[in-house]
Amino acid sequence: MIKYFSRLPWLVAGAAAAAAVPDEGDGRREKQAKSKHENKNEKKKKTTIGGQALIEGIMMKGPKRTCICVRKPDGELVFKETDAKPVPFFWKLPVFRGMYSLYTAMKDGVEAINYSASFFEEEEATAEPSKFERWLEQKLDSDRLEKAVMAIAMVVGIGMPVVLFFVLPALLVGLIPESAPFWTRNILESAVRILIFLAFMWSVSHMKDIRRTFEYHGGEHKTIFCYEDGLDLTVAHVREMPRFHPRCGTSFMFVMILISIVVFTMVFTLISTTNPWLRMVLRLGMLPFVVGIAYEINRYAGRYDNALTNVLRWPGIQMQHLTVFEPDDSMIEVAIEAMKRVIPDDDSDNW
Repeated sequence: MIKYFSRLPWLVAGAAAAAAVPDEGDGRREKQAKSKHENKNEKKKKTTIGGQALIEGIMMKGPKRTCICVRKPDGELVFKETDAKPVPFFWKLPVFRGMYSLYTAMKDGVEAINYSASFFEEEEATAEPSKFERWLEQKLDSDRLEKAVMAIAMVVGIGMPVVLFFVLPALLVGLIPESAPFWTRNILESAVRILIFLAFMWSVSHMKDIRRTFEYHGGEHKTIFCYEDGLDLTVAHVREMPRFHPRCGTSFMFVMILISIVVFTMVFTLISTTNPWLRMVLRLGMLPFVVGIAYEINRYAGRYDNALTNVLRWPGIQMQHLTVFEPDDSMIEVAIEAMKRVIPDDDSDNW
């Protein structure tokens, strides 16, 4: 079952950082698109519809339906549509809804990337399977093996950013002598966390094989902007939209890093400890609440337009320079087709 293992890097990338890379083209075009978008009408629709870039495709999630659109190697568009599952009341509460949203986004994202990869199995099947892969093929059937690989991708996809952005900084700062002032330890740990995050995003942005997926990310943003502006979903209209969206997952990730710095600093002011392992355990325990708080801030910043929300959005928007490429027309077409299939007819997607 080599095809499952060859797509594991895509599953991990999608689960760990559903994001992309900056366009190195004409920055003036981006500014002009942004200006047109902002000057059309002051009161624009804001939708809860969101998406994720896949392998040669896009997944759009609306309040009632989810649609995956993939362009096969022969150019044909294929679709997978599913009804939205009801969310338990508890997971609709503030803060807790952020935890639930992140979990479902990771889970659905891994499944969607796996689905999109299935159309390129012929390209994956050219390599010779290893002894380990042949052993697994004998012990597990196709369905069980696929579920196992997806589970591994999910665990690694969640675990990798946790280790990189939370565990590793705590361990590195733990090497500092215990006699160092407490404030020095916190400042250094925060600086290390931000530097690791930026280095990670930069390295992801230069992964050659994933560049096209990141361009689809730009198509997703532009299509949502076009819909929110009330324009017909055509390639010409979508192309003119800006590619940086305030409710992007990239913004959420960076806000989560910043919130973790504030929360952890407050907690370790009350609980003074230099033990790196204890600090790591405490961080992991607080992480779900950091996720929930970051979600609420991102939600607020995306809903309102004022001086405060502009400040809150600014870091995430800047991070999208590392995460969103300009799409070509074929990618925009995929985004439009996926979007059309999840737009509800009762405005239940109003933010």
